[in-house]
Amino acid sequence: MTRSAHDPRRYLAWGASLVLIAIAALLGGVPGASGTASAAEVGAASVPVLSWGPCDGAKDGFECATARVPLDHRRPSGPTLALAVTRRPAADPAHRTGVLVLHPGGPGNSGVDFARNSYEALPASLRDAFDVVGYDMRGVARSGQVECWDDQTYATAVDGARGAPGPGALRQAVRQAADFAAACRERSGDLLPFVGTGSNAKDLDLLRQALGEETLTFYGRSFGSYVGTVYAAQFPRRVRAMVLDGAYDPRRYADVPYAYDAAQFTALDAAVGRFLDWCGREVAACGFGEGRPRQAFQALKRDLDANPVITASGRPATGYTLAYRLMFNINAGKEIWPYLGQALRSAQARQASFLLSPPSPASFDFLTVNTAVECADRRYPDSRPLLGAFVTAETASAPLLGPPIGWGPPTYDHNHAPACTQWPAERLSRFEGSYRAAGSAPILVLGTTGDPDTPYQDAVALAGTLDGGRLLTFDAEGHTAYNRSTCVSGLVDAYLTTLVVPPPGTVCADEAPPEPLGLRTPVVEADEARDVIPTRR
Repeated sequence: MTRSAHDPRRYLAWGASLVLIAIAALLGGVPGASGTASAAEVGAASVPVLSWGPCDGAKDGFECATARVPLDHRRPSGPTLALAVTRRPAADPAHRTGVLVLHPGGPGNSGVDFARNSYEALPASLRDAFDVVGYDMRGVARSGQVECWDDQTYATAVDGARGAPGPGALRQAVRQAADFAAACRERSGDLLPFVGTGSNAKDLDLLRQALGEETLTFYGRSFGSYVGTVYAAQFPRRVRAMVLDGAYDPRRYADVPYAYDAAQFTALDAAVGRFLDWCGREVAACGFGEGRPRQAFQALKRDLDANPVITASGRPATGYTLAYRLMFNINAGKEIWPYLGQALRSAQARQASFLLSPPSPASFDFLTVNTAVECADRRYPDSRPLLGAFVTAETASAPLLGPPIGWGPPTYDHNHAPACTQWPAERLSRFEGSYRAAGSAPILVLGTTGDPDTPYQDAVALAGTLDGGRLLTFDAEGHTAYNRSTCVSGLVDAYLTTLVVPPPGTVCADEAPPEPLGLRTPVVEADEARDVIPTRR
């Protein structure tokens, strides 16, 4: 153990965090009357008519269409939203099985882009048997993008954030979140109540009908796993096969958000810590920290705060920029660890580094939806003292990335509490009900033991929650499992095509090792706003 591991202040922080998490579990969110329609009511909405045509002049074999769905599923004859949909027909029409809907993570990523960018990574068995379908869910990209801060306001907020926030960080976080929420109300107030996952799942069932399918085959990645969970809960007998990869514990996510966030803070910090510990053991392969990488990382954040690097765009890269980028890039797993070490070393030398790339306008679109949908889906206790106590405990329990992410402006996942406790819209599209999906076909849940983004225990919990859940474990670092493991991918492909689930207790342990520098890994420098199934190794 390192000397810092014996620091009594760390034990105090952990103890406080555990106590507060326990209180959060008792408090949970405040249950409210369901604002979503029943499955029977969806039948009253008109099934969209899909008129397929070319996709923006692209010649990749995909067709595009627009689906009209109710803005408010409680009023199926009322105003509508236009959803962007894409498909590529099955390569072997004579042996076509149905449609395979690919749903990206986020919330905030484009499902149209996810399907088109991931198609070539799918095996021939899936491309032959299924029409591959994607759609931009409500509030995303081509389907009525939620708008809050403008680009300049967002850039000012993230450029002014720090990797080692000082006194007044809580007050500033609350103030910025209030300003962000007010901007959302001003620019997207009519849409905000209706961007929740309960409504998105109803849209998905209307798409199933529009595509002429009795049942649905579905792959949901990260946040897409929650969409699949809510769909199965509402329409269990419409599930043919469903893979939920990088899964959420749905009840804690929606109803006990502080406890859920705390687990995500610690999972992220633990993953970064394991990488830095590898740097300490493999000094030459990593190249960062000279045997003391944790201390070097903390010093680098402080140095960049004091003396930001001015990037080619003219914007500053601070310790916050470093933490923000590492939060997403650590998701790629062990194979890119040498590249992360190289990027940290470049940042230390104040040279160009993908870890010093400030969030872009495309990122702002993604982050805006990420916040809006999660605030629509989740109920935080409406208490400013609880907000301060919980976020303080969470950041203390995650010293590497917790402070910059927890006290930063509204961006991603586990830093949404300041915005969601001040959210200006009703939660009319939130799902409130059982997640058992009683009567569904077997559902395959994928969990990665070292996942920084959706902790492994979430997958365990979801598999236990679903009546037909079956857990497949990937013993590895990184976020999600499909196409990162030959073992996992083979079992998933067999399930999607033959409906045979892996035996109970199956564990795959074939993660790619750290990749030597020079064999460039495609996922390095991937922007958080572009989700894609990785090419199979």
